[in-house]
Amino acid sequence: MTSSSVPSRNSAQETAESVQFEPEFISGLREIFETRVAFNQTIGLKIGEITPTLVQGHIAMRPDLIGHSAYQRIHGGVISAGLDSMGGLAVMAAIAAKHMDDTPAQRLHRFSRLGTIDLRVDYMRPGIGKEFLLTARVLRLGSRVANTQMEFLSVDGELLSTGTAAYIVS
Repeated sequence: MTSSSVPSRNSAQETAESVQFEPEFISGLREIFETRVAFNQTIGLKIGEITPTLVQGHIAMRPDLIGHSAYQRIHGGVISAGLDSMGGLAVMAAIAAKHMDDTPAQRLHRFSRLGTIDLRVDYMRPGIGKEFLLTARVLRLGSRVANTQMEFLSVDGELLSTGTAAYIVS
C-alpha cells in the first residue's frame, strides 16, 4: 500500500485519542450507567474501559436473563438494551473529550440531553455463555446527532450481535 492510499487521520480523532479522563469523571459515568439507569442494573451491565474512542462493558449471564430456556440463551432484549447503553456511553465519552475545559460535573450533566433516535441490532449467533463483552465506538459526532457502532461478543471474542444507533446530543 502506498502512502497516498493510507487514509489520513483527522486532527479531531488524534486529539480524542490523547485525552485522559479524570478518575472523578470515569467514576461518575460508571455511577450513571450502572446505578442511575435502573434497567442497566436489571440486566447487570458493568462498565469496563472508557476512552474517548472506545468503551467496553460486560454482562454476566443469570437465570433471569434467559430468553430461550431449552438452550439457555440470553434474551434478545438484554442484548439490545446493552448495546443501546454502550452506544450512549460511547457518545458521552466522545462529547466529554471535546469539552475537557469543562469540569467533570459539567461534562456528566450533558448526559441529560442524550437520547436514542434509532437503534438497529443484528443477531448473528445465539447468545450462549457465562459472560458477554460489549464494545461501542462513535462513527460520527455531529452538533445534533451522533452515530455509533456496537458489538456484543462472547468472552472468547466471538461476534454474537452487532448494533448501530443514532443519538440526539443537543
